[in-house]
Amino acid sequence: MTKALPAELHEPEHEKIWAHSGDSHLMEPEDLWTSRLPKRLADRAPRSERGEKYEIVYIDDKQIDRQLNDFMDAMRPPGFKDLTIRLQDLDQEGVRSQLAFPSMGFWVCTIRDPELENAVAKAWNDWAMEEVMSVQDRIFAPAIIPLMDVDNAVAEAERAAEMGFKALYFPCGIDDDRAWGLDIWEPLWTKAEELDLPLTFHIGTGSENVVYRGPGGAVVNYMETTYPGMRVVTHLVAGGALDRHPDLKVLVAEGGAGWVPAIGDRMDEAYRQHGMFVRPRLSRLPSEIVRQQVFASFQHDISAVQVIKDTDYYNVLWGDDYPHLEGTYGHTQETLHTVFDGVEPEIRDRVLRGSFEELFPTAVS
Repeated sequence: MTKALPAELHEPEHEKIWAHSGDSHLMEPEDLWTSRLPKRLADRAPRSERGEKYEIVYIDDKQIDRQLNDFMDAMRPPGFKDLTIRLQDLDQEGVRSQLAFPSMGFWVCTIRDPELENAVAKAWNDWAMEEVMSVQDRIFAPAIIPLMDVDNAVAEAERAAEMGFKALYFPCGIDDDRAWGLDIWEPLWTKAEELDLPLTFHIGTGSENVVYRGPGGAVVNYMETTYPGMRVVTHLVAGGALDRHPDLKVLVAEGGAGWVPAIGDRMDEAYRQHGMFVRPRLSRLPSEIVRQQVFASFQHDISAVQVIKDTDYYNVLWGDDYPHLEGTYGHTQETLHTVFDGVEPEIRDRVLRGSFEELFPTAVS
């Protein structure tokens, strides 16, 4: 096992800043599912083919056309598919540890056949453990949880814990009749709390990301990816799930963090002003639940750090989003200095190290 971790550095300002990343990604091999599943399932598992104009994603007999990503591939870090080089990239950029979400694995939540979904999720988890997590100790992935059958979800959470996973992955978007605040998920939340596995949600997953094609569409649609993350927090808090499971922690990754205390205040207002309609009743105010159990990660948001002290919301993580286009590779140090130079040491340490280590205490060397 590779255990090369940069030594603790106490360097003056304007020199290298070291940080944990609460939002990175793994790039799966193209044959991940075809090599691990029987043909009758592999043929319907997520796969990507490139034509002259579009990338075509096939999932469970559905076809999704996407614009080609050649320009993005050309901009990816050197180690986006090579683990040895990736560790060198981390050293270069000043990143100690990474929570690494799926890439193609994000499509698992679109599968509606429980047998196929379960097999695809298990295969991804086996690959992530065997090919990534077992050969080094700085990059770790959350286990993908199949969602069409709650019994499958609970069983895979148990299996993931036995394998050594430190977190569970969920999409932000989900059908209304399966919303995250509904009681159907109680067995899964109970099991996750029992296993001490945080629930990690990544924005831009489980729902349509291109919802507007008018002026400013690129910015509008980028914003649209963040709103389902806010709904995750709202449903889990207002629906009582986090109140019933006070040891359960939730991370919303890549959606910024400055909004989290604001929606806590907004939920408090609804809880007070519309109290005659509120069900269920909670043992704590929504904002208290948020401050105790909800975490969020950002890449570039200066405001995410600025609001910490005044709002008393300290569950903030930084993330490099490696190796995606929105990430900080190539300018990580510039980004970290822009955000953190002049920030009080205790807040800087909390965002760059403390929140991450509180969420994943056994994942950090």
